[in-house]
Amino acid sequence: MIDPVVDASWIADRPVVLADVRWYLDGRSGREAYERGHLPGAVFIDMDTALAGPASPAEGRHPLPDPEVFAAAMAAAGIQDQDQIIAYDDAGGVVAARLVWLLRATGHDAALLDGGLTAWPGELTTEIPVRPVSGFTARPWPADRLASLEETVDAAGPVLDARDAPRFRGDIEPVDPRPGHIPGARNVPCRENVGADARFLPVAELRERFAAAGVTDAAAVISYCGSGVTACHNLIALEHAGLGAGRLFPGSWSQYSHTDRPAATGA
Repeated sequence: MIDPVVDASWIADRPVVLADVRWYLDGRSGREAYERGHLPGAVFIDMDTALAGPASPAEGRHPLPDPEVFAAAMAAAGIQDQDQIIAYDDAGGVVAARLVWLLRATGHDAALLDGGLTAWPGELTTEIPVRPVSGFTARPWPADRLASLEETVDAAGPVLDARDAPRFRGDIEPVDPRPGHIPGARNVPCRENVGADARFLPVAELRERFAAAGVTDAAAVISYCGSGVTACHNLIALEHAGLGAGRLFPGSWSQYSHTDRPAATGA
């Protein structure tokens, strides 16, 4: 399998499928942003319809999609089982990581485009590519790459919260029922995995960041965030840093915060 992070020079002479996965917490339309300008040949993948199931208090804001729904969305975008998919956004990959993680977890070659739109050296286009509907096989989400709410609460290893520090501390909570974090969780803000240029930090620096949170082997890690989207960025960063594959708690804080379990605040 390819490395989970590649740059523009890596894709230059390869027949990859580019996927634009822009999505915004504030309600702006990722599709409209795509239509205003995207990488040449890129298809648009919608977070809410392709990469998440219906929201609910019991499952969170972005539960994993039904595998059949995910497969149908990939096929409709012209993505085939054997394709190499390179995903990007305009936020350092914190959104596009969801698509990359779903694909890699089910055995497909996929990676984040390092720097995304910010680092793209060429012109953007408004031309919408026409790719024939393809065959994409639905595969169950692997149980060994997922963690339930109960497993997260009772975890023996590090539980990483990918949200920005103010949300982790409970200073603010813009979307979920109450502020704070899961007791015992450690804050590794995913947006700090990249620099000002939206490119990933050097591997040595990533390893230092995770080591500071008690992580030397991702096998014991459970990653969560607000709704299971940006948590995937920490999982991609762990793999990119050579620390292995951790587990995702898909419901994340949006599921936990609807329960009567205790919430921790502060750093």
